[in-house]
Amino acid sequence: MSNDKRTRLFRVRKTIHKMLAARGYLVSAKELERDIDSFTEDFGEEPKRESLTILAPKRDDPSENIFVFFPDEEKVGVKTIKDLAKRMKDENVFRAIIVVQASLTPFAKQSLLECQTQKFYIEQFQETELLVNIIDHVLVPEHILLSDDQKRTLLDRYKVKDTQLPRIQMHDPIARYYGMRRGQVVRIIRPSETAGRYVTYRLCV
Repeated sequence: MSNDKRTRLFRVRKTIHKMLAARGYLVSAKELERDIDSFTEDFGEEPKRESLTILAPKRDDPSENIFVFFPDEEKVGVKTIKDLAKRMKDENVFRAIIVVQASLTPFAKQSLLECQTQKFYIEQFQETELLVNIIDHVLVPEHILLSDDQKRTLLDRYKVKDTQLPRIQMHDPIARYYGMRRGQVVRIIRPSETAGRYVTYRLCV
């Protein structure tokens, strides 16, 4: 494995850890501050993708975990999806992210949808999407996902229905970064020259 591949995996995995922390999962300071040397020390000169698997608990509900898988094959097929779903089932984990090198076969995509009907929610990201952390960009404002209770409080306070809020598409890169599902609301905080900060809300559709 070339240094380029190792560096690539290091950057992708670091973005994933920051993403998990932003979603409210417990991530150690070591992972968030990790550099390429410590990555090489722990995973070797030629990291095996399987060894990069992550399991993280939710900060406010340790029983709710998420897996992050790094499948070996370039084009992920049905067998891999089924194996990963079985592991989730065995370990009672209902949410996962798979980081793919190239793409999924059409049958694998279908298999992901079938997993959802069994309440196993698997998101997929391509490595190239994770080489740079989009929320580190200076133009991206702070986003905070609201809990169901916070959403209810917001709608009651402003006496509005969620459908009256501005929208964010589920396939928007920011919505995907935060793992938003339809019906969830995100608070967006932008700096404002006049008010100090300017807060808006968006509904995921």
